[in-house]
Amino acid sequence: MEILSLIKFVLIQISGLIISFIAAGLFIFWIIRKFHSWKIAAVFSVILVGISFFLFMPYAFPERLQYPFFLKTFGPSDGPSIPFKNVVTFFTNSRNMERVASITRDPNDIPPPINRSNSEHIKIELETKEVIAEMAPGISFNYWTFNGTVPGPFIRIREGDTVELTLKNHPSSLHHHNIDLHAVTGPGGGAVLTNIAPGESKTMTFKALNPGLYVYHCAHPNVATHDAHGMYGLILVEPKEGLPKVDREFYVMQGEFYSTGGLGKKGLQIYDAQKMLEGHPKYIVFNGKTEGLVGNMKANVGESIRIFIGNGGVNFISSFHVIGEIFDTVYPEASIGGALFKNVQTTLVPAGGAAITDFKLEVPGKYILVDHALSRLERGAWGVLEVSGDKNAEVFDGNAESGGNGH
Repeated sequence: MEILSLIKFVLIQISGLIISFIAAGLFIFWIIRKFHSWKIAAVFSVILVGISFFLFMPYAFPERLQYPFFLKTFGPSDGPSIPFKNVVTFFTNSRNMERVASITRDPNDIPPPINRSNSEHIKIELETKEVIAEMAPGISFNYWTFNGTVPGPFIRIREGDTVELTLKNHPSSLHHHNIDLHAVTGPGGGAVLTNIAPGESKTMTFKALNPGLYVYHCAHPNVATHDAHGMYGLILVEPKEGLPKVDREFYVMQGEFYSTGGLGKKGLQIYDAQKMLEGHPKYIVFNGKTEGLVGNMKANVGESIRIFIGNGGVNFISSFHVIGEIFDTVYPEASIGGALFKNVQTTLVPAGGAAITDFKLEVPGKYILVDHALSRLERGAWGVLEVSGDKNAEVFDGNAESGGNGH
């Protein structure tokens, strides 16, 4: 499948070049033919096209030939296109790349609340790694990750802590990577200190000045390309007094994935920069893949729940909602220390932002997590919180009708 995709890709690129040169030759021939014989016009056309071909090709193939072909953008980097040589290298080595059984970061995988009153020097290690995993059955993506999952690890520190962070880039990676932590005060959020080639590592130190829940992500140019491959996570800077206690915490991040193939197209999907620029993702999911939050979020009636929800973007705001529940407390945009919202039905999570939602469970059943821009459910943006326990007829009672999951 990978080799067939590569052959198709190469044929498209070469065909585009050939068509361009033929069109240019015919145009030159038509201009010269107005003033000279067809033989002279043909000779000059061949010479000019030949010179252009040999002058152009060293820059176009393979170093500067990119996908999509000749895409022009105006950002601070070279643009979201992926160099053709990287595409060829990927397909050539894709059989040897690590296949991850599940790309999903377990939403239960959160360090416990911090139980200390003093600041400490914390050491953290992260590894950037490019892997292949399923987005859905039979549909795979080339994910770029922190520690092999999407999102990356949930980092939990305390206000006032000094963090020594070491970032390693796995030798099998094809691209440079770095890390920008929104919790960091300093240029690039640390990105300027952590640019690393495959096989390299770098260490930076920062002090956690502001409590809050923050996104971290790769910020190596083109930033959107790296993030659209899954390179993001959350870092919680707990306030010195801590957060109010709850019974269970969950870690959820929404992300967008842009593929050349249509929604549901089987096989290994190639990243499509044109669709990313136009804001047309094929998949919008929680924790890296379709059904990434199905079967792994469980709780009991009477428990208090906290969901740390982030948005890796790269284009859309998330309208986060739990069908059948009301958020008792929301920390808007994950602000800790500011005004809290009470009794919230749906909260906005900006691209590259986060929120914290607290609520108590009164009734058993299955509660669907969604981005309430509801067409995104069909692209994968949903999960399930399964709540066990005794019925509560005082709060919710009646005969359920089959076939409905609405609210």
